Amino acid sequence: LSLSGRLQLTLYQYKTCPFCSKVRAFLDFHALPYQVVEVNPVRRAEIKFSSYRKVPILMAQEGESLQQLNDSSVIISALKTYLVSGQPLEEIITYYPPMKATNDQGKEVTEFCNKYWLMLDEKEAQQMYGGKEARTEEMKWRQWADDWLVHLISPNVYRTPAEALASFDYIVREGKFGAVEGAVAKYMGAAAMYLISKRLKSRHHLRDDVREDLYEAANKWVAAVGKHRPFMGGQKPNLADL
Repeated sequence: LSLSGRLQLTLYQYKTCPFCSKVRAFLDFHALPYQVVEVNPVRRAEIKFSSYRKVPILMAQEGESLQQLNDSSVIISALKTYLVSGQPLEEIITYYPPMKATNDQGKEVTEFCNKYWLMLDEKEAQQMYGGKEARTEEMKWRQWADDWLVHLISPNVYRTPAEALASFDYIVREGKFGAVEGAVAKYMGAAAMYLISKRLKSRHHLRDDVREDLYEAANKWVAAVGKHRPFMGGQKPNLADL
């Protein structure tokens, strides 16, 4: 069996969540077969087995070993390390330990050490990146996507009450909601996210027209890739591209 064939993967997700979409993009690009469990965003009964209450969660069966991987960037780094190095996944996930921290709002959150770093030896790293600059660049832009780009989504898709309602109409159609839950989520969720998006706009010091921040971020990415390579990874996408 190939390395990818040894893994049985189950992804617990919200279909419209950008962090879940990022994991699906990675799995699809690497042709890793996986099952999807759509999580009900209200009850979250599908992940009641987990003390970690956010999605995505990836359950990975490797032989007799069943591992739970949390956090989209950890999932991607751990699986890429596995595909390149062939180390047991059970061992790899110990390189990304969770740590409790307090965020800017005074709320306790779980962070993961090393989450943008692939655990490769020198030969493997050289084979994959060709040099330290490419490795550092990939890490920088993966972190930028998590720390900046993703925060531009909510203020842009919930920009006005009408846009918020249209967004939640899509979320309810694509997600796993009951009929009553869906109706409540559509209107209550749209109203809540419209207000939250205004708070996010203020917290991240976005402009009055948040589209400008989104366009600027896209232009910044395009400029970083440059005109002389199709992807940041060169001739094929790297983890920053995905």
